[in-house]
Amino acid sequence: MNFYFEAAKTLDQIDSKQGSIKGIIATLPEKDRKRTAALVIETLKFKSVLREVIEKASLMKEERKLSSSSANLVLALVHDLLLARGIQAGDGPLKQAVLRHKTRLHGEFQKIKIKRGATSNLQLAHNGDERAALIPRYVRVNTVKGTLEQAIDSLVSRGFVLSDPFSSRKGFCKDAHVPNLLLFSPSISFQDDPLYTSGKIILQDKASCFPAVVLSPPSINTSVVIDATAAPGNKTSHLSALMNNKGKLYAFERDKKRFQTLKMMLAKAGCSNTSPINADFLTTDPSDPQFSPVTHILLDPSCSGSGIVNRLDHLLEPGMFSLGTNAEDDSPKDDDRLDKLAGFQLMMIKHAMRFPNVQRIVYSTCSIHATENERVVGNALKSEEASNGSFELAPQSEVLPAWPRRGYSAELDSPGDAASLVRCLPGEDATNGFFVSCFVRVLPNATTKRKEVEESPEEVHSKPNKKKRRKVNKTTRT
Repeated sequence: MNFYFEAAKTLDQIDSKQGSIKGIIATLPEKDRKRTAALVIETLKFKSVLREVIEKASLMKEERKLSSSSANLVLALVHDLLLARGIQAGDGPLKQAVLRHKTRLHGEFQKIKIKRGATSNLQLAHNGDERAALIPRYVRVNTVKGTLEQAIDSLVSRGFVLSDPFSSRKGFCKDAHVPNLLLFSPSISFQDDPLYTSGKIILQDKASCFPAVVLSPPSINTSVVIDATAAPGNKTSHLSALMNNKGKLYAFERDKKRFQTLKMMLAKAGCSNTSPINADFLTTDPSDPQFSPVTHILLDPSCSGSGIVNRLDHLLEPGMFSLGTNAEDDSPKDDDRLDKLAGFQLMMIKHAMRFPNVQRIVYSTCSIHATENERVVGNALKSEEASNGSFELAPQSEVLPAWPRRGYSAELDSPGDAASLVRCLPGEDATNGFFVSCFVRVLPNATTKRKEVEESPEEVHSKPNKKKRRKVNKTTRT
């Protein structure tokens, strides 16, 4: 039964919004990950149907042992009874409790199929957000272990063709904005591909690659960089590759389980310049001689995940994350949660600004809400830390200048700052929803201080601000 307990625990974590499905699955023990992930994903696909079957069969009411167990454990067991090869466990009391109702469970399942006009089980599955089908399968070539050309040669030798990735299952092409990033058909999988299993390629959404590209740490032996919230390690390994494995890259992760995942990921990717640290970045003393030389910091803290529409997270319960495209889509019930997240995110930025030698700080989220994005940036710019450290936003020329979608000018005190911000919208930009900003320290008497950027329709998305900005909670941490 341990297998089912692990799957139930994973489903519990997803229900409690402890992260994206992909991120939570990444923390599973590697030897059991594939099997457990398959059950978790399939259970999520049929969750609403399974709940209805269990309720109509009065399973939880009839079986006291099950009623005291995790609801997700019962879902996983019933899934395998109805939709797989049966419950794969010894004849323990929980299995027997389900099997006693086998006939009735099957009967209720068939009634639902007839009622919905389904001729196959798959027609009962939740197929999710259509925007996920518009996002290519992105593959980042890990230049620590090989070159882009070597990866392309390997792919072509196995039947892949340089062409439109949506034209055929084997078509792929280079990305226009991120170096060493390839685009493939959304239907292709690389989980068992030798390039993936050897760490030569990394599966990473395009927008998730933006923070490391914008931070652009120097590739020299004296570089000292921090990734403040590193697990599962995709952005950390990207930073390591951009640094050519030179210098020192500190990767912070406070959660013990995710920290183990981080270490495995970095080892697989061949990142020899990284130093994983199982600690909370906020507890780090900026004046500590070990960290005071840091010049570049990447901040990708916990957020609402409201921009995620990938192939897994569309299976989440409707309403778990708001997937709108404007800040006005925030529902009142989410306001408190977003404010608490924004308070924590602001705290992270202000702490990063206290490092005496930091020159560049990238702050990013996978959120589409202005509460977590423009408003956090605006409050950071008005903070005492920004004033004392002479921080301002990097000009558009240093923040993916060719990317067309920028920040919301109506959400900022200085509308011209919107051009310095990067936004991605799901369903429109062939990525998940994302936000990237970059703070730079301006040296006294420097002649390169950025002039205010003039707004233009091509550069700035001026979104109507229909409601008053909420005061950000600056002390609450989630």
